[in-house]
Amino acid sequence: MGMMQQRMILALIGAAAGVGLYVLSEVLAGDLIGDRMALALAAFTWSFFFALLGMAGPLRVERAAVGALAVGVAVAGLLTLAGLRFDSIEGLANSPLPGTAVLVLTTLPLPFVIASASGPGWRDYPWLFAQAWGIFVRYSAAWVFVGVVWGVILLSDALFGVVGLTLIEDLLQVDVVPWLVTGTVLGLALAVVQELEDVVTPYLVLRLLRLLVPVVLVVLAVFVVALPLRGLSGLFDGLSVAATLLAMTAAAATLVTSAVDQDDAAADGNEVLRRATQALALVLPVPAGLAAMAVWLRVAQYGWTPDRLFAATAAALGLSYGVVYALAVLRGAGWRARIRQGNIAMALVVIGVAALWLTPLANPEAISARSQVARVADGRIPVAALDLYAMDRWGRAGAAARLRLTDLAQQPGFAGLGPALADPEPGPPMPDGEDPAPLRSALVAILPLQPATATATRDQFLAAADAYDLRSWLDLCNRTLPQGGPACVMVVADLLPAVPGEEVVLILPDLAGGYVRYEGLSFRGGLLSRHSLWLTDGATLPQDAAAAALVRGLQAEPPALSPAPLNQISVPGGGHLSLSP
Repeated sequence: MGMMQQRMILALIGAAAGVGLYVLSEVLAGDLIGDRMALALAAFTWSFFFALLGMAGPLRVERAAVGALAVGVAVAGLLTLAGLRFDSIEGLANSPLPGTAVLVLTTLPLPFVIASASGPGWRDYPWLFAQAWGIFVRYSAAWVFVGVVWGVILLSDALFGVVGLTLIEDLLQVDVVPWLVTGTVLGLALAVVQELEDVVTPYLVLRLLRLLVPVVLVVLAVFVVALPLRGLSGLFDGLSVAATLLAMTAAAATLVTSAVDQDDAAADGNEVLRRATQALALVLPVPAGLAAMAVWLRVAQYGWTPDRLFAATAAALGLSYGVVYALAVLRGAGWRARIRQGNIAMALVVIGVAALWLTPLANPEAISARSQVARVADGRIPVAALDLYAMDRWGRAGAAARLRLTDLAQQPGFAGLGPALADPEPGPPMPDGEDPAPLRSALVAILPLQPATATATRDQFLAAADAYDLRSWLDLCNRTLPQGGPACVMVVADLLPAVPGEEVVLILPDLAGGYVRYEGLSFRGGLLSRHSLWLTDGATLPQDAAAAALVRGLQAEPPALSPAPLNQISVPGGGHLSLSP
């Protein structure tokens, strides 16, 4: 096929994609077809054209169309199946799982399709690697060109406006034109980028990514070293922390993949880069494992929800990547080849998991509904904390859970369920489904305070804390030290002289769980701000029996403050506990 013919064909495919998406948007807006048919058409249109434009070039257009058709039908069918969980397809928007699954199923299979259709086979890593990064680079460059073209169009319109010409503006007022222009330019750009595959290659991107391997390794190494020194106080505060850890895991895994390249010849670099890549692969399970632990603690405390299932799935996949990479390095020679084969296996696992989540075999709404009902039945969730607002957005599984709760309301001890279920439109709950007021009152009743007169400051900080923090602190305070008494203490002091007002240090040992939670809190700009705690002498924060002794000592009398640029709490046995600014 000639160069100009290829450009024309891809431009026409892009134009068809743009017009098709425009027509589909109009059909959806006009309610011209049923919701489920609209869902299937939207999924098919998106996945078919994305796959077709991504594979055309490495494959002849005819073969790319066959592969894209298979991808489009599979994605549309699975998403339609997932839509059966809801009476209306609008319910799918309440969970991140369907959209993420569609994105995975549209993109990850493409290198396998190309390798199977025209390459040495779907198990050949060099071919898969080159095709995966090739698709990424082609689409990235093409979209940059689309942005440039639109910049030229808008500047031209502005220039014409100076002399009173409205030709471009009038054309853009036609609804289909922006879609048509974007699609046509995208297809044309993809064709041109494919023609220049010897120039616009993934290897520039890969070489640049390799430069970040030592940087990310240092960041993770500092994090791992600082973790035992600073304690786990902020590590398990919620899914946002887990998301940060998982994002770093994904970034590190991408860098390792870029460094091992498609084969050993392409990966050969200097000794520093090779050792840094090995070290990064070895440390990868740490952030992934901590993310998994953070998610699990959240689930153990509040049960499953679709969002937590999504986070748990991502954490399990991240930890799997980490274990595969670390074991590959630990087994010695040939570690790069093992990582490459591990990437193939993990890509197939990710595709399989994404498909599974759209089937009845892994229905996150049903799993979540069963979890919440079970926790209400056994008393782990008080009736007042039951999140009916969320449950009502879990489709048919949520409706079935309401029926089970209605039956449960007839049993002794669950009288409060009746009025809650009678509310036809329950409003959004307080954070984590709990009212913070009773939690705050319960915490004030048992929380040892030093100095005992600092009740106003204590109340100010507790009033600013959300329900999740209050529940977490209360749960730890309800535990007892070995010699008796609550396993917590709050110290109020002016630890940051440069910051107006006093600061708070909370120490909460979980001796059964094997960790101590250190919380440093201040007010900045009227908002609650968190600080890490550290020992100025370089020692580790007190743990286990030493932490229990510290809490007992602080409960008995106010701490001695040491004047310094940052005031410090003297710790028996040496060292000073300080708040990071």
